[in-house]
Amino acid sequence: MNALARHCVVPIALIVFAGAAAPQGDPHRIVQPDQLKWADVPSLPAGAKIAVIEGPMNEAKPFTIRLRFPADYRIPPHIHPAVERVTVLSGTFHLAMGEKFDPAAGQAMPTGATAIMPAGMTHYAWTAAETVVQLHGMGPWGITYVRDADDPRKQ
Repeated sequence: MNALARHCVVPIALIVFAGAAAPQGDPHRIVQPDQLKWADVPSLPAGAKIAVIEGPMNEAKPFTIRLRFPADYRIPPHIHPAVERVTVLSGTFHLAMGEKFDPAAGQAMPTGATAIMPAGMTHYAWTAAETVVQLHGMGPWGITYVRDADDPRKQ
């Protein structure tokens, strides 16, 4: 194999394999903030809003959502059936682990912070000012509260 052929094999192989590994299915898209459609979240206490960027959350597919919480908002202790990945886009999100709501046990997550929690980890959260987070993961997704009395779907 001559020198020119040797130098071309690697770049050509990279192009072929990169094309083979490219995701098939959903087309490329960009979602602008003013395109988000905010709605109430029946599974969270009143006041939270959700914007689904990609989904569906009830199927074994990737999803990305944004959640907007008002000031002085609380999410009681709960678990999720899959890994939770939360990134704070604005405000400060407070997060703690455990089955009893105790703000002294939490950690403040400022804008830009990310939390990754394994499936089934009991945790709770709150805000002091309006806060927006982005959550992404693999469905099916859900929330199970430690105490049935905290579940807004059962009230």
